[in-house]
Parts: sequence; structure tokens; C-alpha cells
Amino acid sequence: MSTTILAAERLNQRFGGIQAIDDLSFALKEGEVVALIGPNGAGKTTLVNLLTGVHQPTSGRVRFEGVDVTSQKPYQAARRGLARTFQIVQPFPRMTVLENVAAGALFGGASPSVAAAMDTAREQLEFMELAQFADRPASALTLAGRKRLELAKSMAMRPKVLMLDEVNAGLNSSEIDGALRLIRKIAERGITILVIEHLMKVVMSLAERVLVLHHGQLIAEGGPKEIVRNSKVVEAYLGQKFADRFGGEAANG
Repeated sequence: MSTTILAAERLNQRFGGIQAIDDLSFALKEGEVVALIGPNGAGKTTLVNLLTGVHQPTSGRVRFEGVDVTSQKPYQAARRGLARTFQIVQPFPRMTVLENVAAGALFGGASPSVAAAMDTAREQLEFMELAQFADRPASALTLAGRKRLELAKSMAMRPKVLMLDEVNAGLNSSEIDGALRLIRKIAERGITILVIEHLMKVVMSLAERVLVLHHGQLIAEGGPKEIVRNSKVVEAYLGQKFADRFGGEAANG
């Protein structure tokens, strides 16, 4: 049986009078791919911010590899092996693609030297199929290229858990297929992946398990086929039309 690598224990997060995360608990197992879905404003990005030390919860605990890391800073999370991508991709535009990834290796992955960080960056650019763009400025990349760059930077941190915040947003169908292929390559390395996603095509084809947030609460948890049949999820997020469509596709394999 797989070991729990990351756990949220009764997390609460308030911003003034807004309850962004409401008594939320869940666990991720080593090596699994889990999707986090829910309507806009459900608390998905806030949850990732709590898990990576960007925000401190109002109450509750975050445990990583059995250790309480609730009070960690983002750089500490990165060096422990908790990496994340951002919904809005903002590389250092005047730096080369290689230098962007090396920065991730140096400051997030704790590479012992600039030379070691550059070696790690070249390795990850090859893995993410960006090696031919290594010496170009990051600003020259397409959106799909910048998304891959974001993945390469995260992988340069040597993550044990990788959280992907809408990594497919803004991409066309063929670009999404390419991103899915790369995410599967990452998963094959045994890295635990939490994917924040709105595209149910991605969720259904990628995730082993799905967590559903609504108003900061976990309203459902289970396999993709189970989730699309869940009445709470249909009402809060999917809508009956999409539930019928994806439910039919799931039934047909």
C-alpha cells in the first residue's frame, strides 16, 4: 500500500469575513495523480498556497512525509520537495530559457553551484522537449512553450510532489495533448501530482482520483467515473449536460 506523502488536516483559511477554506482534510499518496476541481472561487489556488507556505492557515495542519510543515516558507517547501506551477505564467523575460530553469534549480532545488544548476537545467529542458530553445530569451516562447518552461523550472527543483495550477489554460487541443504526454512522463518518475484543472477531458484521462471543492469545502472525493455521477458535483460544478456526456463516455470506456 502506498504511503501518504502530503496531508491537509482540518485546514481553515479566512480572509477578513470570507471563509476561503472550510475544515478541509485530504491526503495524497506517493506516486498518485490527483485532480482538484471546482467552480471559480472554490478555494483551489488558496489551498495550494497553504500547502506551499504562501499563506499560513487560520487553523489546521499541513504534514509532508509525516512532518508538520504548517509554518514553512515557500522556499522551504520548495527545498523539501513541494513544487508548484502558477496559473499565470511569468518567466524572467530577459533571461534565456536555460537561465530561467537554472534559477529554479539554484534557488528552489538547492543546487550547490551555478554550474550544477545549469547542468540540471539542461537535463530538464531535454526532458521537457525545450532543449532547442535553451539560448533564446524566455519572452520569445509561445504560451505553450512558456507552460513547458514552467514545468521545467518546477522539475529542476527535484520535486517529490508537483502541484500544477491550470497548466492547460489557454492551450489548443493539440497543445493540451502534448502537455498531457509530458505530465504522464513526470508521473512515470514516481512524482506525486496534484492537478488543478477545469478541463474535464484532462481530468478523465489523467487523474486516478478527483477532489472536488465548493465554497472551500471538500464535497466529493473518488475516481473520475464516480465523480461525474455524483449529484453534488453535478449540481455545484459540472451541470447535467456535461455529466451525461462524460458519464456516457466513461460507460463506453
